Amino acid sequence: MRLLIATDAWRPQINGVVRSLEYMAAEAPRFGAEVVFLTPERFRSIPMPTYPEIRLSLVRPGAISGILDEIRPTHVHIATEGPIGLATRLACRRQGQAFTTSYHTRFPEYVAARTRIPEAWSYRALKRFHRAARAMMVSTPSLERELAGRGFRNIMRWTRGVDTTLFRPRNDRILDAAAPIFLYVGRVAVEKNLDAFLSLDLPGTKVVVGGGPARPDLERRYPDVRFLGALTGEDLARVYASSDVFVFPSLTDTFGIVLIEALASGLPIAAFPVTGPLDVLGTSGCGVLSQDLREAALAALDIPKDRCRAYGETFTWQESARQFFSNIEKAHSVR
Repeated sequence: MRLLIATDAWRPQINGVVRSLEYMAAEAPRFGAEVVFLTPERFRSIPMPTYPEIRLSLVRPGAISGILDEIRPTHVHIATEGPIGLATRLACRRQGQAFTTSYHTRFPEYVAARTRIPEAWSYRALKRFHRAARAMMVSTPSLERELAGRGFRNIMRWTRGVDTTLFRPRNDRILDAAAPIFLYVGRVAVEKNLDAFLSLDLPGTKVVVGGGPARPDLERRYPDVRFLGALTGEDLARVYASSDVFVFPSLTDTFGIVLIEALASGLPIAAFPVTGPLDVLGTSGCGVLSQDLREAALAALDIPKDRCRAYGETFTWQESARQFFSNIEKAHSVR
């Protein structure tokens, strides 16, 4: 298998899409696959309105056709619905090249949070985008049921994993802050619903790791919160291990890789009972899901860290990759 993955999400962005694709490429040789990425690095780009940290590639389908002719992939996977994804979809359609897609992000909700465009319009556009694919991969059963109810078809499941060597409990606590420490990791943007966490009356300290357009405003309004900016690798892992509860206020995430990074680090989860936390936590007893996020955060303090670590270890990138490459082979075998 020579797999071309077309993605608008790529380094230096720090998010679940980028991490998932990087791990798929790392695991590819186990499954007899070679991965070639088609990313914004190949094209000129402009900042995305309202979120300048994300850049939009200036790309034409004709340029993608030339890349397809050069690489001659046996399989194509379109990971995102941005300019690169749209141009690759059109080029594949013109050349009669089958492809698969994945649904990572609730763009309709994100767009509605920033503009007056109704969610229904965006869902119609996304449904049209994915309808031409041999299969569309989603991360959780809840998301599969929801999208099937909206008329999406040919859905396959693709779970996620975690690096349990990097993300693990540690004895040293590097955060010089009053305990208990309630942690959030992720984009600092309006769609992440951070006010629901930062406005809570909680003991100890609230810590936010991540960057995004909402950070300056939130720092001004919540001066007692520790904002550490974007962290990766060992720096991020040590912050997880120095915290007591992971608080996930998002109502729109499709999975939340940060949830299993926290679990692998020994952190219990406090979240709303929505897609993502519901699917990740299941019946594990490693978190508290409630419409009262303060109640959930305080109750999560009583959950044993070793229980969370043991459950976090059940999510592996190898199993994620097995599903991913198996889905692509099955989808491309359909005529």
